[in-house]
Amino acid sequence: MTLLKSIPKIDKFINNKAFDGYSKSLITKISKEIIQNLRSDILNNNIKTIDENLLISQTIKEYEKQISPSLQTVINATGIIVHTNLGRSLINKDSLNKAINIATSYNNLEYDLEKGQRGERYSHIVKTLQALTGCEDSIVVNNNASAVFLVLNTFCKGKEAVVSRGELVEIGGSFRVPEVMTQSGAILKEIGTTNKTHLRDYENAISENTSMLMKVHKSNYSIEGFSSEVDFEDIVKTAQENGVIDYYDMGSGHMIDLPYNLSSGEPSIKELMKYNPSLLSFSGDKLLGSVQAGIIIGKKELIEKIKKNQLLRMLRVDKITLAILEDTLNSNLKDELDSIPTLQMLNTSVKTLEQRANEVKNAIESLCKCEVINTSTMVGGGTTPNKKIPSVALSLEYKNLKPNALEKLLRKNNIIARIENDKVLLDFRSISSDDASKLSTILCEVFN
Repeated sequence: MTLLKSIPKIDKFINNKAFDGYSKSLITKISKEIIQNLRSDILNNNIKTIDENLLISQTIKEYEKQISPSLQTVINATGIIVHTNLGRSLINKDSLNKAINIATSYNNLEYDLEKGQRGERYSHIVKTLQALTGCEDSIVVNNNASAVFLVLNTFCKGKEAVVSRGELVEIGGSFRVPEVMTQSGAILKEIGTTNKTHLRDYENAISENTSMLMKVHKSNYSIEGFSSEVDFEDIVKTAQENGVIDYYDMGSGHMIDLPYNLSSGEPSIKELMKYNPSLLSFSGDKLLGSVQAGIIIGKKELIEKIKKNQLLRMLRVDKITLAILEDTLNSNLKDELDSIPTLQMLNTSVKTLEQRANEVKNAIESLCKCEVINTSTMVGGGTTPNKKIPSVALSLEYKNLKPNALEKLLRKNNIIARIENDKVLLDFRSISSDDASKLSTILCEVFN
């Protein structure tokens, strides 16, 4: 009981000079929790003395922990460029700086400078998308999942959307096409089999209640062997002949052909637009290499109907997203693809990757066992499933640490590696040029 009486009073404890300059309300909250834990420890006979300096130290440590940002920068050494868990595509710094200027100033987000009246926020990217793809109109929402939901809800509520069984996908976060269709109010009409769908399946499925023929990109997997699917060009023709909408959920989507034959079997956005489709949707933050967004392009009359859907207000994007996206699209339009980090990393030569890996090896080889090796990796983010690209990695061994322990040690220092064939690898395909120069410094600190 004597020890309980020695517990510092909260009002006195929080006024200690050690807390000068700290938020009084947060210090009070943390202090109450720490002193409550102290009281429990005393009652459970876990401590015999009270050290007020230790309590102060614990309070400050918890304070610093709470105010430190949870979202931190890491070095992506996994080899996966579009890594869903690590923020997907990197944003060009110049694009971000332009967005900062927009965000910290009043701007014409919904104001027409020529007419001097209310404007439309989506107009800022329409002109560029028209020039890039030849579309009649476009709209942007917060991601491609939203785009899919909005399209289905606008045109298929209470009506049928025809989809191949081989395309009823589930992607990360348990996003399932059949469930999204149900939530949107669309009636799913499955056709074909898991491995084979023919054009006649689409044709036979069309009825008076059919609103749409829908094609879905098979993110994260591919069907090979005794299989077939219908080209979108044929779906577009069939839809137009029968007076229904054709729609391609491209998932990641890519504006141009990709290196290492990654585009094989997957037409680009520009190629698909040659078929004069009704609607396409794709992500802004994957192979386009920009900010998170869902972009819908297609016929003007259909885009206008989407704009009238009340759900759009819940799914719309803000000024920062529009500013960054517009700049990335302009980079595509001007063929300045090296300014898009995702495409720059995809196109970096193996020779350049070897040079970067050897520079790091030379800096750390006296501290640990390391070797530059040839390897392969994937783009990631559900793009180009099962297609590999060549890369270069630095394999690491340190003291007697097992691979899992070494990977954990690197992770504590915000280096995210991968383990392959019982070896810890730093894959330079996903290490940006800026991060490559930082890597040696961090590794020297870790291994010292």
